[in-house]
Amino acid sequence: MTTETVKTIKSDSEVMMHFSIRLADGSAVDSSKVDDKPAKFVMGDGSLTANFERCLLGLTEGQSESFTLAPEDAFGLPNPDNVHHLELSKFSKEVPAEVGTIITFTQPDGSELPGVIREVVADSVTVDFNHPLAGQTLTFDVDVLEVL
Repeated sequence: MTTETVKTIKSDSEVMMHFSIRLADGSAVDSSKVDDKPAKFVMGDGSLTANFERCLLGLTEGQSESFTLAPEDAFGLPNPDNVHHLELSKFSKEVPAEVGTIITFTQPDGSELPGVIREVVADSVTVDFNHPLAGQTLTFDVDVLEVL
């Protein structure tokens, strides 16, 4: 008689899973199932928030779970210091300043940072560099495919 060991997510596990993210109103934001490309990550490597990892600890291979996280436990609360006002002249016909548009800005160190155009008034463009999901209560649906 053989018994298979069920692999459980621990604080240092490598995990392969599908995930879906929904807003409080139930609308879908993101899902790894759309392209059938599961996410792979290492617990404790800093790529996930501590509270998200806490929700995953103890889940087993093959298990599906849903959990809801408050904004401060998911992508954080919006930081007013991440909202900047730029001159309209910094934009062009190729990269217009249109409300709702996400534009990637190149930083002085060469890294790129996405910003959402929130408002255009006269010659001033308000750009929000907070994570687009900052301030949102989110529900995560996870399907643990493999624990390594």
